Amino acid sequence: MSAPDANGEPKRITRRFPRFTRDTARPEGGGRAAPRDAPAPARQWPILAVLSGVGLGLLLTALDVFRFGTILVGAALIAGAVLRWALPDVGMLAVRSRFTDMVTYGILGAGIVLLAMMAQPDPWLEIPFLDDTLHFTIR
Repeated sequence: MSAPDANGEPKRITRRFPRFTRDTARPEGGGRAAPRDAPAPARQWPILAVLSGVGLGLLLTALDVFRFGTILVGAALIAGAVLRWALPDVGMLAVRSRFTDMVTYGILGAGIVLLAMMAQPDPWLEIPFLDDTLHFTIR
């Protein structure tokens, strides 16, 4: 709880965190990616680049170029992880801490790329133990 000080302002008298959070801190690196006087799209170019790559990948997937489209989606997420690592400020691409964003974008992107490469028919990547596992569990 807070008690008013001599000026009537609430003063913390305990080291405990407040019961209700009034505001949240901006994630590390969540500042603008361009100067303040730049137009809004220029200030948020990192997330626009990632979303454009994902959108183009989804469009290719919808146009029946499944493998290339999904690989592009995964590559865009991996590019987001690289941007999060390389740039000091990435705007709205920063959601959590830098480490958590990089790991999340990287693992999701790599997983999507690997699944796209293993998709049937004619997979580009074959992992032998997966077929043995499938045979043991389902077949």
